[in-house]
Amino acid sequence: MLTSNAAPAATPSTTATSSTASAMGSTANTQLAGNFNEFLQLLTTQLQNQDPTSPLDPNQFTSELVQFASVEQQINTNTSLTTLISMQQMQEASSALNFIGATVAVSGNTAQLANGQASWNYSVTQPATAAISVSNSAGQVVYTTTQAAQPGAQTFNWNGIDNQGTTWPSGAYTIAISATGANNQSVPVTTQVQGTVTGVNVNASPPTLAIGGQNYPLNQVTQVISSGASAPSSVTQALGNVGTTVQNAVSQALSNAGL
Repeated sequence: MLTSNAAPAATPSTTATSSTASAMGSTANTQLAGNFNEFLQLLTTQLQNQDPTSPLDPNQFTSELVQFASVEQQINTNTSLTTLISMQQMQEASSALNFIGATVAVSGNTAQLANGQASWNYSVTQPATAAISVSNSAGQVVYTTTQAAQPGAQTFNWNGIDNQGTTWPSGAYTIAISATGANNQSVPVTTQVQGTVTGVNVNASPPTLAIGGQNYPLNQVTQVISSGASAPSSVTQALGNVGTTVQNAVSQALSNAGL
């Protein structure tokens, strides 16, 4: 019986970049197509050179046809999965455009000091004493303080003046917070920064948002505080077209896979 060394269908990865997904899909399809053509050649050669007095067993022939069809289906499925990955990335990029101009909160600990003001949000799960330190972009600690923290979210504001009364220049500053509970046990702390989205990098996967001079992946957005300006009609139309294309690609992929 003829056998095929066809590779298994590629599995999509939501974190793969467009170029990586394309390369993986192209490699898989090339390998499958090569096996497919080789299988077809072997099958037709076998039929052409079979002994007329002892033709190919029908059961064996049927089995080989099933293998033949399976390889063809794998090629179609891989092509559809590659399309799905590309469409998903297009949809993520298009969705990110809606954040331009919006004020959002993202998971992070670096904020911009501008006009003598920098703000961070942080949360604890129980009453605690929070030891807070602020460092500049070189890692130098420029300010330290402690304050009582209550369960839930709270805001820490810094005016850019260190413990010696020196005013620090505008720029990126990073906060570090350690919290201690009533019995001197460590209390988990989560930090967030908020700012206005001024740009989107759609080449990253997932897309990144430019906030206060820092880039944050779209999946780090935890809250939209205020929305930005309405997207232009051309962008809105593009978003609708992408959504429709993704739905059609999903349906086609499921159909090709026999689901």
